[in-house]
Amino acid sequence: MDSRLEAIRDTVLSRNPGEAEFHQAVTEVFESLGPVHDRHPELLEAAILERLCEPERQIIFRVPWTDDSGRVQINRGFRVEFSSALGPYKGGLRFHPSVYLGIVKFLGFEQIFKNALTGMPIGGGKGGSDFDPRGRSDAEVMRFCQSFMTELYRHIGEYTDVPAGDIGVGGREIGYLFGQYKRITNRYESGVLTGKGISWGGSLVRPEATGFGTVIFTEEMLKTRGQSFDGQRVVVSGSGNVAINAIAKAQTLGATVVACSDSGGYIVDEGGIDVALLREVKEVERARLTEYASRRSGVAYVEGGSVWEVDATVALPCATQNELDGDAAATLVRNGLIAVGEGANMPSTRDAVSVFQDAKILFGPGKAANAGGVATSALEMQQNASRDSWTFEHTEARLTEIMVGIHDRCAATADEYGDPGNYVLGANIGGFVKVADAMLAQGLI
Repeated sequence: MDSRLEAIRDTVLSRNPGEAEFHQAVTEVFESLGPVHDRHPELLEAAILERLCEPERQIIFRVPWTDDSGRVQINRGFRVEFSSALGPYKGGLRFHPSVYLGIVKFLGFEQIFKNALTGMPIGGGKGGSDFDPRGRSDAEVMRFCQSFMTELYRHIGEYTDVPAGDIGVGGREIGYLFGQYKRITNRYESGVLTGKGISWGGSLVRPEATGFGTVIFTEEMLKTRGQSFDGQRVVVSGSGNVAINAIAKAQTLGATVVACSDSGGYIVDEGGIDVALLREVKEVERARLTEYASRRSGVAYVEGGSVWEVDATVALPCATQNELDGDAAATLVRNGLIAVGEGANMPSTRDAVSVFQDAKILFGPGKAANAGGVATSALEMQQNASRDSWTFEHTEARLTEIMVGIHDRCAATADEYGDPGNYVLGANIGGFVKVADAMLAQGLI
């Protein structure tokens, strides 16, 4: 790391103790930015990095609610509004027991650069709660969401901050949140949340967008070496919305997706994952992958272990942060891996990324490869602003155009800064330069 940036990084880490994921995200970005500051010393003088690492606003609040037995429960809510240099804050809400300030800040920091890469006029933010919707009734989820929004509504709006879904926040939760916002404000402000139902302001392709976009980006990487998804053997981690749609898109492009996972273990289906059955098990029944294995002959279920032990030419980590470590990366490389596209946020550890880059594996970092979700959220905002709705085909074409553009921007930036094929450097510099230019133009804010 450039010594000038290392000093800034060390200060950021000391000012934010105990936030390991945020530290990891900051370090990964700083390691790429030395060449930019060599060319543009004015960015150091303007303290752009110091300002970017300090959120414009951090909101932490209590969320009281009652469960079905009448007991009072208390959770903690967060919204970190990192940067509005390019537009209103944009980023999802995550409901999961692991959520704390460091997770939200890591996600929000990544969102700055991800959103900039889309070319859309959106800033970076993130939020959530340590509430766990799993095993809760619809009535309990509704009461929690209503309490959460009773505080959050003061801080959001279509021109201010536009949340969306993330882990634990799907169409059900967005519906309850939107209903409470409408109830409190007396406004039908469609653009205040994205990921809405199609019948009340949502966008076609939004549920598929992150998984589809990850595969589109990875396909563009493969093309640089004269290859495609056709004939590839693919392993995907996770079996939620992103993973399922990544599996579906990869298989439409001719790949065979042989494995996916959940928190209990993983399945190996050498004939290719049956997407319809997987959707039924995971989205309709909310069951475990053991149920998939019990209904389809020839499927092996492995309890525990790592899905990355399965041979693959393409890996799509779509579960959660730091799920793929250096040892798993080395195993994948030994087994014939040629490309990785991150469908989750920072799913590969720093050691894993080093293994992939040393082996010249095509590696698409999450801030570029999984930007399809937020890009389609921005398209939903466009439709809401114009009181319009687009067809699935038109929206998917726009998503494809945006993802190809992100790939090309990352590749061109890596070439410009002397490291062809380094998509990590290309994504970090490409996103940073766009935000930095806006910050310089807008003065000290």
